[in-house]
Amino acid sequence: MIYSVDIQLTAPVQDTEIEARVADAIENIFPGAEVESGHGELIAEAHSVEEFSESLHRQEILDTARGEFFGGREGDTLSFSLKKQAAFQGVINFSVGNPDELGDIHVRIRVNDPTVEEFIDYVAPPTEDGKPIMDD
Repeated sequence: MIYSVDIQLTAPVQDTEIEARVADAIENIFPGAEVESGHGELIAEAHSVEEFSESLHRQEILDTARGEFFGGREGDTLSFSLKKQAAFQGVINFSVGNPDELGDIHVRIRVNDPTVEEFIDYVAPPTEDGKPIMDD
């Protein structure tokens, strides 16, 4: 599938944290993200969700991801938060409810093409018994 998205990531950097490790956490989840240092936070931009989608499949958390995507949808934009510590380990862990004391990685994906629904179905397809439903 060809898609066009703009992904913006922001993550606070606490006094107790090493900025490079927070940058690694972002890049573990979105390889190739361009990370820049801002006032007490990192700001990153990415345009590919291939690795992110593969991780969702590998971790078998497609239903959770779909819930987060649809729950954080506003028009053509999806917003959700990921736990920094898990991301540093290369694991996707959605931050639901209580934020991590270190602060979370906030992800905002603007979908330019195709529709948001088609994009979500591509990144985290609907499942049956936890397995992706494949179109024949």
